[in-house]
Amino acid sequence: MLMTTKISKAKSVTPPPKPKFKKKRKKKSKIYFGTPVQNAVIRYNATDSPVIKNRIYKEHIQFAFNKLAENLIHTFKFYYFDYPLDEVKHEVVAFLVMQMPKYQPDKGRAFSYFSVVGKNWLILHNNNNYKKMKIHDQLTVLDYKRNVTGEKSLGDADDFNVEFVNQMLDYWDNNITNIFRRQKDILVADSVLELFRRRKNIENFNKKALYIMIREMTGSNTQHITRVINQMKNFYSSMLEEFQTDGKIDTANTGSIF
Repeated sequence: MLMTTKISKAKSVTPPPKPKFKKKRKKKSKIYFGTPVQNAVIRYNATDSPVIKNRIYKEHIQFAFNKLAENLIHTFKFYYFDYPLDEVKHEVVAFLVMQMPKYQPDKGRAFSYFSVVGKNWLILHNNNNYKKMKIHDQLTVLDYKRNVTGEKSLGDADDFNVEFVNQMLDYWDNNITNIFRRQKDILVADSVLELFRRRKNIENFNKKALYIMIREMTGSNTQHITRVINQMKNFYSSMLEEFQTDGKIDTANTGSIF
């Protein structure tokens, strides 16, 4: 007698539904002038085709330049212009575009380069406009009944100091990137000059306090700040001697570190 074995079929089990995971939205980067823009500048400089240059600029560079110009104007309060700030911004952007062929990737980041270039342009034109405005203000408040005979000596000394500092600042505005090549040196030197620009608003000229201010502005240590200041002192002595002899400083852009 044959015995048959019943093989029970395994019941099919329905697998539980897979849990649904919500896709996390990628956070938009707040960096408006990063590596992609730098690479775009490199590609822009590498091609000779006007069509390709125009496309690269509009798609990858234009927004960053506009944002950089806007930030420079408002961060450092370059407001001494007699025409709207939108026009100032467009002029800065136009200047940045003109400087694009000069950018060298091996010398540093594009953001640092164009920040310095744009800031130097604004410093130069902002200071010139400020001087014009000051002259105009002084002419409108002249007191013709005033006796200045007894004040002449002291006034001459003040005028000498003010004019020397103004011309010294003009010299550095034109030559800071020629004399200092490293970005961190430029940052320290520019911070020292910024203190000269704000001298009327600084109450404490104690050396230690000024070093603290420069450290806060740049993040550099005291040794680095001292080294940059000592280099600047060498130029200061030459400029003072030139000003005392000729009555002015040659503030032109030297185009050289010598």
